[in-house]
Amino acid sequence: MGWSLGWARMAMTGIAAVGMVVGEGALAPGAAQSAPAVGYGRTVSVAPGISYRSFTVTASHGLTRGHLVMADLSNPHVKVDLLTPGAVAARAKVTAMADAMDAVAAVNGDFFNISETQHPGVEATGASSGPAVVSGRPLKAAVPDGQRFGPTLAPGTSARDVIGVDPARTGRLDRLTLEGTVDTGRGGLRLAGLNQYALPVDGVGAFTAKWGSASRARAVCGTDTARGAPCTKDTYEVTVRRGRVVSTSTAPGKGPVPVGTFVLVGREKGAHALSALRPGDRAGLAYRLRARRGPLAFAVGGMPVLRARTPLNGLDDRTAATRTGAGIGGHGHRLYLIALNGSAENDAGLTLAELARLMRDMGADDAVNLDGGGSSTLATRGPGDPGVVVRNRPPGTFERAVANGIGVFVRR
Repeated sequence: MGWSLGWARMAMTGIAAVGMVVGEGALAPGAAQSAPAVGYGRTVSVAPGISYRSFTVTASHGLTRGHLVMADLSNPHVKVDLLTPGAVAARAKVTAMADAMDAVAAVNGDFFNISETQHPGVEATGASSGPAVVSGRPLKAAVPDGQRFGPTLAPGTSARDVIGVDPARTGRLDRLTLEGTVDTGRGGLRLAGLNQYALPVDGVGAFTAKWGSASRARAVCGTDTARGAPCTKDTYEVTVRRGRVVSTSTAPGKGPVPVGTFVLVGREKGAHALSALRPGDRAGLAYRLRARRGPLAFAVGGMPVLRARTPLNGLDDRTAATRTGAGIGGHGHRLYLIALNGSAENDAGLTLAELARLMRDMGADDAVNLDGGGSSTLATRGPGDPGVVVRNRPPGTFERAVANGIGVFVRR
């Protein structure tokens, strides 16, 4: 049975460390014989129900260092939500987003559209690949699988997969599917995209005020299976304000979308369908993100690597890299956030398969791989500190601006 986050409409009008870690240098309980050797630093209380500690792990490519935040989701004072830079098509540093939203711990989130080397002259949007939900409201949907950034997906997974927390403060992995229509008064058009940098071939996508001011031209580039395929010229754009079409164009535009306005972009068959609309015509928009297992109050796109304490088949076990991961354990009541150090000179990194095993042995039942490399950032704020501090980078190194993140908050 599918569930939704509810329809959005633009009308025609101190964590307890029990069972999680065992002291300095100890291996997490339940660690498999084949697990990488993990050593832990001392536990630091970030806030009641939230703790931080460093760790080292020796795996196939050598010694690497990492950082772990654990949050007790059953604690009524602990909240998890999406960190955003204020728009889907924008980027900001994890520390800036965390401080702006008063988070006490944070990591970077989903892979995102950081560059457009394959489409010269097309602006990179900075938007993330997967779905996103903030404070119970759908923010964006997923790009087609072939358009996402990041490592190759494991069989059976999708760009629509997320890690999230439901309204009852229980975390899980799930999949969010966009369902929506454009009502023109002469019949409805199926909505194939919401605030996303790439639309499916033949699709119609909606861009709301949450998109930001970036160009919408990237939405018609590539195909469902080839991110680098050329941009189509068979396009049409319609701007709707207060339920009436106010303008049309044969090419996607740019600039902010005002509140009370939405922009429809179509490609191929979707463009042909939109071309029937004229200024003055009525048009309405309704959409939702349907989850498989119930509504989510927070969700961010992530690449699944671990389900039911079993690493997924097909994970790369050869290429090591700086990783960021998020996991759920304790029957959905425990959140694990990790980021590795990014120093190539001193840290060897982990393969995707090793990341899955590491998160399992830390206590996670399910886990995702988030954006890594130069994006990997974990930050915490201690009692009395004026802001969060990056824990996984040496002093003076560069913190990359990213599309979104996971924030842990103290609910007062």
